[in-house]
Amino acid sequence: MTTAAEPNAPDASGVESRLGHYYQADGTYRVAREKVREYARAVQDYHPVHWDEEVARAAGYSGVVTPLTFTSIPAMAANRALFESVVVGYDTYVQTEQVFEQHRPIVDGDELITDVELSSVRRIAGKDMLTVTNTFTDARGERVHTMHTTVVGVTAEEVDPELTGAVQQVMAHDVNILAQEESDAGYTKTVRPEGEIPLADGSARPSTARSFDELSVGDQLPMHDVRISRGDLVNYAGVSGDANPIHWDEKIATLAGLPDVIAHGMLTMGLGAGFVSDWSGDPGAVTRYAVRLSSPAIVSAATGGDIEFSGRIKSLDPQTRTGVVILVAKSAGKKIFGMATLAIRFS
Repeated sequence: MTTAAEPNAPDASGVESRLGHYYQADGTYRVAREKVREYARAVQDYHPVHWDEEVARAAGYSGVVTPLTFTSIPAMAANRALFESVVVGYDTYVQTEQVFEQHRPIVDGDELITDVELSSVRRIAGKDMLTVTNTFTDARGERVHTMHTTVVGVTAEEVDPELTGAVQQVMAHDVNILAQEESDAGYTKTVRPEGEIPLADGSARPSTARSFDELSVGDQLPMHDVRISRGDLVNYAGVSGDANPIHWDEKIATLAGLPDVIAHGMLTMGLGAGFVSDWSGDPGAVTRYAVRLSSPAIVSAATGGDIEFSGRIKSLDPQTRTGVVILVAKSAGKKIFGMATLAIRFS
């Protein structure tokens, strides 16, 4: 990984002293056409620009377009070192908030450089809230996506003591999702090099989204029901690289304090993004997607799970021909998104 070093503050300790830790993931992530299609299938997003190269080119893209939440794949691989050796003192993490900023759509053939930074550490109600920011830069050196992931650090005292051993028995041979032993030995804080990364100009391609002139504040999006099974969860785990067994193993889920296996937060967000982008007509028109997770979507082995999506237009800006949509997601009668909004550039 590429880093810029800064000496540790002598009086700093714990995770607060590591705020601002930065590195660049080794190598680049090449976006492949079939991976785009695999991910689109995993989040049940069948908009043709994710699948058909001719349709994508007719819409102004150079290749098939990644779904909005696709960057969670390279981010997960790049963030591994942060959670294994930098963010210490926790045994596991619970995702609470997610923000995607799309400066321009990512397409088949893009070569992405992924930056990782521990950008925020907050303590709320006795819990540590940690935010990791990923910056994705293309071959031209332009920032194409920015992703902010907020998790709660969970310590050993807060989990069933059987959890660690049970997880080790079911994980793949080269995966360890539990935190490593805490140690300051050999740690060197590294910080982001000075200088701004230029933003890619997403407005260079005309939006093919629905016309701004046909919209009004308060307009309702049509309801959309999605059914997910345990098979969908296993498929998403494999495609995305999210190996946490709470998404496919009942014993692990219950040891973690859950009522049953739950859907991945990123999967539910991907389903929601696909719902709104399909309504808008152009997946590349979304410029920002922010979600606060409130309740998990339970997926039983016997009956699966259902998520009901709905939405409405919160605001419209005639000068920029943009708007904000509020997205609602419910499963088993409970809201699984505490708050979710998407900013969209209309035609």
